[in-house]
Amino acid sequence: MPSPPLVPESGAIDEVHLERMTLGDKSLEREVLTLFSAQTERLLGILANWPADAAALAHTLKGSARAIGAFAVADAAAELEDALRRGNAGPELLAALGTAVDHARITIDDRLER
Repeated sequence: MPSPPLVPESGAIDEVHLERMTLGDKSLEREVLTLFSAQTERLLGILANWPADAAALAHTLKGSARAIGAFAVADAAAELEDALRRGNAGPELLAALGTAVDHARITIDDRLER
């Protein structure tokens, strides 16, 4: 399922989506952003070793990213997941996911500092 077409270009997190998903609760927002940041670090480390369950891990990351409005991460994870399921994933897809995650984490760090 493609991400919403009107994702803001200014940041790696759709803040309106995030606020809607956390019901405007700033404490909950901080918690889910912190968890997402830790999850991405852990999953990217595991994915770097191309485990047998890599497609499932990419799928997990895709869902988590969509939940917080990190649609570029979700799209990159979806591409990796699809390629893994077809048996033709390469390091460039993992690198693209890493770049999307880096951008999201910068936005997350900025938001957590507010």
